[in-house]
Formats: sequence, C-alpha cells, structure tokens
Amino acid sequence: MKKMLVMMLSAVMFIVLLAGCSGGDNSDASKQNGDKAEGSKSEKKVKLQFFTGKVETIDLMNELIAKFNEKNPNIEVEQEYQKDASNVFKVKLASGDVPDITTVVAQEYIDQGKYLDLSGEAYWPRVLPAIKDLTTDVKSGKQYKVATNVTMGGIFYNKALFNELGLKPATTWDEFVSNMKIIQAKKPDVVPLFIAGKESWTLGQLIEFVGHGPLKQQLGVVPAKKAFINNDSAQLKFDEQGGAMDTFASRLMELRDEKLVNSDLITATYDNQKQAFVDGKAAMIIQGMWVMGDLLKMKPDFTDNIGFTVIPSVVDGLKPTVLSAEDSAYAITAESKHPEEAKKFLEFLLQPENLKIYSETLKSPTAFTDVDADWGPLKDQAAEALKQGANIAFTDWPSGFSGDDAGRMVQELLVGKYKNGHDFAVDFKKTWDKAWAANNK
Repeated sequence: MKKMLVMMLSAVMFIVLLAGCSGGDNSDASKQNGDKAEGSKSEKKVKLQFFTGKVETIDLMNELIAKFNEKNPNIEVEQEYQKDASNVFKVKLASGDVPDITTVVAQEYIDQGKYLDLSGEAYWPRVLPAIKDLTTDVKSGKQYKVATNVTMGGIFYNKALFNELGLKPATTWDEFVSNMKIIQAKKPDVVPLFIAGKESWTLGQLIEFVGHGPLKQQLGVVPAKKAFINNDSAQLKFDEQGGAMDTFASRLMELRDEKLVNSDLITATYDNQKQAFVDGKAAMIIQGMWVMGDLLKMKPDFTDNIGFTVIPSVVDGLKPTVLSAEDSAYAITAESKHPEEAKKFLEFLLQPENLKIYSETLKSPTAFTDVDADWGPLKDQAAEALKQGANIAFTDWPSGFSGDDAGRMVQELLVGKYKNGHDFAVDFKKTWDKAWAANNK
C-alpha cells in the first residue's frame, strides 16, 4: 500500500510539473504574440499631409495620390487645398499644424529654415538648367524646392475673332487699347478683356505680370529676384511718381472707366473668366498656361481658336513681356515627422510617367529633360512669344503680403478706394515694406 501511495503521489507531482511547464510555454507564446502586436504598432501606417493652393491640379493630384497610396500600403498621403494658401500656410506654421509637403514656398520660410535642403537629391541632373537656376535660393545657393514644369503667362486671345476683325496681337499698350476699342465698337456683345476679380489671386497675378513686368524687364531675371527678396527700394521704386506701379494702376482704371473690361470684374470668378472665353464672349484674358487644361475640357472644339501672345508693357518704350518661369514647385517642411516618406512621395511625383501625365493634363511644358510630353496646341505660339517678349519670372512676395493680399488691393483700386494710380503705388509700397520688415525682425 505504501508503495502504491508513493507511486500515486509521484504521478500527481509529475502531472503538476507538466502543467507548470505547459503554462510556461503558454506564457512564451503570449509574449511572442505581444511582440507581434507591438511590431504591428511599429509598422503603423504613416500619414503624410500634402498642402496646396493650386486649384487646377486638385483632381489630378488626387489620382496620383491614390496611385501612390496603392503602391505604398504603409503610407497614406492626404491632400488639402486652400484658396488663400499662402496665408493659411503661415497660420499652420504658427499653430504647429505643419504639412509634410507643400506647394507654398516663400523666401521668409527659407531664411527661417522651414524647408528641407533638397540640393543633394538624385533628380537634379534631370532638371532643365534654367529651371534649376530659378529654383535655387539666391542667398544660400541651395535648392529647397523642385519644380515639375515650365510655365508661361501672357494674353490668351480669340484667334477667329481677331481674324474676322483684321486685328493683330498688340506689342505696345496703345495698340492693345486700340484693339480693345475696335472689338468694343464692332462686337458690342463681346468683352474685350475679361478680368476675374472675385478671386484675389487672379488680380495679384496681374501685378506680377503687368505691374511688375517693367521692373523685371529692366533689371533682368536674377537681379530682379534679388531686388524683390532684399527689398531693394532704390531699384524697385514701387512708389515712384509715373513709375511702373503708378502706371499699372492708372492704366487699369482707364480700362475700367472706358468699359473695355467686364462690368462685373469684381464679382466675376476664375470659372466665369474661362467660360466667357471659350463661349466667345471674351476676346482676351491674361492668364498662365495652367488655364489650358480647363479650357480644353470645357470646350475641346475651341482649341484652334486659342491664341497666345505677349503682354504689352504699361510703360511706354519697353518691350512686351511674357512670364517664363518654374511652375508646380514642391518643398518638404523641416518639421515633417516623416521626411523620408515625404521624399518617397516627391520622387514618385517626379517619375517620368507621372510627369508626362501631369504635363499633358495641365497643357504645360515639363521641366525635366527625360520627359517627352505632348503638352498642347500652343507650342509654336509659346515659342514665338518667348522670342518676341522680355522673359520675366514670378514675384518673390513677402509672406505677410502675398499675391492674394496684393490682389485685394487691386480689388479696392477697382471699386474706387484710390483717387489715382500714384496713391495706389504709395500704399502698395507701405504695405510691402511693412510685411518685409515683419519678416526680417
């Protein structure tokens, strides 16, 4: 009996020990499962914020983003568009809600180190040398943004209408006004020059192309860029009596007073402008090549009627001008929590096949040498405009006084706030100087 009891106790102890060992194995399994769960957490999907002010590219970028997200399941890019992107971006920086990648690039933020230095990236040998120069910071010699396209800005005109009336695109301001008066007299239902004044950026664009055009022509592309960035008042002469800004404002008021522009110029939208042009209700608009994609979508059979030419200088004696600059520029913010993923998304956008899609959709020439894009029907006219006019670049605005802000001043000009062009020019300089001083405290 004793022997049997010992054997039974031994068996019980063996079972207990076996259970203990089995429990230990389960603990290890639980730990391994925990490690896997922790690993899943570490592989959590990265979310990138893409912030833009380019209304023309919203749908296209959503398509490209969807394509990228599908190929990169661990990264999710989200697009945010804001009409007044420059000022919204400033608020985002101040509040800490900083996007990872953006189309908003300003000199102030370059100076403050708000963007990553992209100078060493592998794509630069593929970029046209002229566009690389335009995207190089004149202070540091580094590249904080990369542009995908070359854009042009000038006058789009109705070729059929011009041919019917025997008109030729103007190269001087007097010829420009004369053409408009002939259109006004012979085609009273057609607006000679349609201005989209509700959206302030379109009016800020008028300052860049028309108001600042003479300054940029006289100084040259790079010296003008330096003068704007350094607020070189001796060269800019914004408030000069009879200067470029005074003359610009005076000429614009004359067009309004002589009814050579649309009567609803303050309430007319960018969409209204495009629709009036393709419907033959506007003879001319002043825009950039980015408008072409929308024009051809709205009325494909209008293609052959679209002409493109230079903008006559508001200052007599100077050549006409044409914008020839970088377009669709991207920068990665220095505060991005995911800079490598942001670089990966940027590299995706810069792949030749995606650049081709972008160029052909926007009808805008590419800035990359390895991309063969059939970007649109205005190639020959654009080339002729570049030969005929002085080539100018975009204005480098102080971040506290963006093109949108300047456009709001033009709105005020057109509704009668200023008695004359010089009053506008003086106020423009005061506002510019105040913004510039705030940027450089």
